[in-house]
Amino acid sequence: MADLIKKGLFAGIGLALKTWDEVEALAKELIHKGKMSEADGRKFLNDLQKKYEQTQKKLEARVERSVKDILKKAEVATTAELKALKKEVRELKKKIDSQRQKPS
Repeated sequence: MADLIKKGLFAGIGLALKTWDEVEALAKELIHKGKMSEADGRKFLNDLQKKYEQTQKKLEARVERSVKDILKKAEVATTAELKALKKEVRELKKKIDSQRQKPS
């Protein structure tokens, strides 16, 4: 029965959409209602936590990739590009200043 519950929860719970507190509360409730032994419950909770963390990392990576793609398509300048432009402007200002200071 515990394996069936595990498989159902792993398949059915949108771990990326649930907070860890909700997942933990559900596992504790199942343990409390006696549907799992405490040892099975602890193992189940650990398995859920690992799955949750893996899913969160995958979701964060997808979101980051999507944001980068959107910004690239929208032609929004990145921080690195802005820093490079600022550096280039500073160098050009130095050249202009040095040209102005040379006697004609």
